Amino acid sequence: MRAFVLAAMLAGLSVAGAQAAEIRVVAPGFIYNSALKELAADFTKQTGVKVIVSEVGMSVALNRIQTDTPAYDVVGLPSDLMNTLLLDGGIVPGSYTPLGRDEIALAVKKGAPHPDISTVEKLAAALKAGGQIMVNSPTGGTMQGAMIGAILAKPQFAGVNAVPVTKGEGAAALARGEGDMALQLVPEIFNKPQIELVAPLPAELGGHMDGMLAVSSRSTDRKDAMAFIKFLTRPEARPAWTAKGMKPF
Repeated sequence: MRAFVLAAMLAGLSVAGAQAAEIRVVAPGFIYNSALKELAADFTKQTGVKVIVSEVGMSVALNRIQTDTPAYDVVGLPSDLMNTLLLDGGIVPGSYTPLGRDEIALAVKKGAPHPDISTVEKLAAALKAGGQIMVNSPTGGTMQGAMIGAILAKPQFAGVNAVPVTKGEGAAALARGEGDMALQLVPEIFNKPQIELVAPLPAELGGHMDGMLAVSSRSTDRKDAMAFIKFLTRPEARPAWTAKGMKPF
């Protein structure tokens, strides 16, 4: 039945594809570094509609979505920014689609021991004993940096040697050989072969971002844009997202 529904959906693209052979997609790193690019390539193979995927910094995402030319057709954002865009009239009503959750996790260098961080107390002990913990700068304007900074500001983490990275992200610094551990969203750990995922932080710390998708109100090809969102969120796409570190809703 699912195969029939997917075939029908793709067949419906033939007319639109003949008129507009490409759509533009923009998303911040935590979605971009998941399975977005791979699934976009699959969509193109199955429909002939070219998908141009761009990464955008979280701090400038709303402005670029509303002003960049040519306009984007599909946008991916964390839930709070998508809600802002929705209230500003920046997305097509009814296209707001939950995608999945990315969690902040602990990373170590490849081959290093994996400490038990299954509770807040064990995580705090591991970080205090772990040497230099590379993190995104909490004052650098990134949502992830601010989230990690808020977690480490909790009393349990007093004494952790957190080292803010002035350029780039904590996981990238660890991959370059700097520091001993890093805190980073899971997809941004998985895409660096020099480091390994230990585990996500305990859930009670709230260290996660929820990704949403929507059709931009500036899109000139809303039919293909919505079809692409359905393609990304169909059950058959779940293993691709999971393999990259995202937990689909």
